[in-house]
Amino acid sequence: MARQADHGDMQRRPAPARRNAPPPVPPVRRLPGPRLTGLGGGLFCAAVMPVIGAVDRLLFDSSLTLYGVLFLPVAALTALWVRVGDLVAAPVSVPIAFAIGLLTVADGGDGLSGHLVGLVTGLATQAGWLYGGTLVAGVIATVRRMRMLRRRAAQRRRTA
Repeated sequence: MARQADHGDMQRRPAPARRNAPPPVPPVRRLPGPRLTGLGGGLFCAAVMPVIGAVDRLLFDSSLTLYGVLFLPVAALTALWVRVGDLVAAPVSVPIAFAIGLLTVADGGDGLSGHLVGLVTGLATQAGWLYGGTLVAGVIATVRRMRMLRRRAAQRRRTA
């Protein structure tokens, strides 16, 4: 027989504890946001381009087109990672790094004059990639500068 419980015999259970909702997840960053000085951006670009050139020479037998294509993202990253105060340095350092890296890829003869001829020939034949990367860095730097100026103007309007 089923035992019927008297209401007085029943123990009252405490209400289950409510848990708060977990905090919202912070938005995922698209790219790492290092802030390099103008010199640091130039050194970054000048260090990466010879490495890209050496890998290109080893794996792809000095493909200047591949070197130029890989130059574009390096130029973009340089312009994205430079501090706002040093944005002018990005479009200046990018073509210099292109020329430094081109030394590893350009075909030249023996001796200094042969390497110099190979460098000048590479710069002449790959000028489109050089200008394209410089343009990418310049556009990114200009857009970042304009956004910074708009933010400052908005802050001045709010405080005034």
